[in-house]
Amino acid sequence: MSFSKVIAIDGPSGSGKSTIAKKLAETLDVLYIDTGAMFRALAYCCDQRNISLTAGPEMDEFLSSINLEYGKSSDFLIGIDGENLSLKIREHNVSKLASIISQIPKVREYLLNFQRDLASRVVCVMEGRDIGTVVFPNAFCKFFVTASVEVRSNRRLNQLQEAGESELSLEQIMIDVKKRDESDMNREVAPLKMAEDAALVDTSEMELVEVLSSLKSSVLDKAKGIGISL
Repeated sequence: MSFSKVIAIDGPSGSGKSTIAKKLAETLDVLYIDTGAMFRALAYCCDQRNISLTAGPEMDEFLSSINLEYGKSSDFLIGIDGENLSLKIREHNVSKLASIISQIPKVREYLLNFQRDLASRVVCVMEGRDIGTVVFPNAFCKFFVTASVEVRSNRRLNQLQEAGESELSLEQIMIDVKKRDESDMNREVAPLKMAEDAALVDTSEMELVEVLSSLKSSVLDKAKGIGISL
């Protein structure tokens, strides 16, 4: 079997996969690709331009006309048509918009091609919800990162408070997290699920250092076994 040089990290919202993926990429000195940021950027831009988050000619025209940029610099993770959206896409309301737009087949197709092109030339850590099942089913290393709803909701609350958004309660965030899980797992196109050959990583009671040590060891072992240089 031919393997792609992708370390796939999937999992539900708030599981810690973004932090883990970014730190793992830094540790291994490889490219970090946050696919969730891509859906958020498209959703945010559509909302700002009053473009309906539904399939149809308007969405098709939007996708064909924009210039999506990723990893332009350390301060410019994601942007559209030259506008840096790296911070704006982290607002709480964007999560709901991203969940809606992610169910549109044309959007997923657009980003699938974008992600495959981005990862075609280098070893990378790519995180999302369907990386190991749809985007890169032949990724040489796969992890499914998760945590309890309570833990994920508390993490999200802390993130929002640090960003200055303090009007939401833990109870409301838990409701939103559960709704997002249901939407992601039950959508018709590329639903969230664990790949059969992925390793399950429950971060509910694990420290980041412990998680990173375990994942790095696994990645290096698998890379060595199939001749990928890291």
